[in-house]
Amino acid sequence: MSLKKLFTLACAMLFLTGGMVHANPPKKEKDFLSTIFKNDPAYLFCYFTGNGEDGLHLMYSYDGLIWKTLNNGNALLKPTVGKAKLMRDPSIVRDSKGVFHMVWTTGWTENNIGYASSKDLIHWSEQKELPVMANEPNVRNTWAPELFYKKSTKTFFIIWASTIPGRFPQTAGNDSAYNHRLYYTTTKDFVKFSKTKLFYDPGFSVIDAFILKQKCTYYMFLKNENENPVEKNIRVVASKRIRKFPVKVSEPLTGQEWAEGPTAIKIGKYVYLYWDKYRNKRYGAMRCRSLKEAKWENINDLVRFPAGVRHGTAFKVNDDIIHGLEVLGQNPE
Repeated sequence: MSLKKLFTLACAMLFLTGGMVHANPPKKEKDFLSTIFKNDPAYLFCYFTGNGEDGLHLMYSYDGLIWKTLNNGNALLKPTVGKAKLMRDPSIVRDSKGVFHMVWTTGWTENNIGYASSKDLIHWSEQKELPVMANEPNVRNTWAPELFYKKSTKTFFIIWASTIPGRFPQTAGNDSAYNHRLYYTTTKDFVKFSKTKLFYDPGFSVIDAFILKQKCTYYMFLKNENENPVEKNIRVVASKRIRKFPVKVSEPLTGQEWAEGPTAIKIGKYVYLYWDKYRNKRYGAMRCRSLKEAKWENINDLVRFPAGVRHGTAFKVNDDIIHGLEVLGQNPE
């Protein structure tokens, strides 16, 4: 707990009890104290810089608009797995027990992804190489894995983009012979995994899927990766079932600038959508009150991101996690 909260708690106890602490405080007093002990919501954004060689970076926000680096902008975890040993496109979710799970891209031409877990985002488990496309010997790449945690069944979906030469010939020839589709596997413990299967084929080269559930509907934000004709933009598609997204997607959400790495999060009354304007080395953002109505507001003039931020994922935490990471930055190991 922060010093500010400790001071507030002490003052509240003196006010409520006249300097004496009751063994069994009345119900109203308990309710008041619970608001003091309650952690404020905060938001983290995991990302990488450069080519992903230095590892995991985190930034935080309390309003979804102003984002600040943690650990003095330095990486918190160095990559150790994969042939290229990169840590690109990190995706983090928290399970029902409070454990954070992360997957990432380990290299440009590999058949695996990276995995690690943590309770505080400071101390991490041993990194693992998950060979999710090992059953496809000709696969060209395994890019931008995203985690989605289905709370009702305590199941993790891992979704990524791969090109398998010879597949989907109707859209072959785009993007220097890359012709991506989305694939997936599921797990409950990151030890046993379901068989890798095709997750989504919209009829064009597609990468960077991010799923947000709102009011019993799954919204999947994704990148149309086509070069002929040139697209390179973010779309969205909705479904009541996570494995039954329709082929037809929305019109582009992100304008003319090339975009990738969408991530969406509910903050207050708004759903915020962020994406990497990778050619111009900056981030874009918009928000809406209802994904169903999809009346998006451009907020590029309102948001502030640190320099160098690249493709990542936003997620909600309690502010005690932020405090722990701030202390780490003040007292690096």
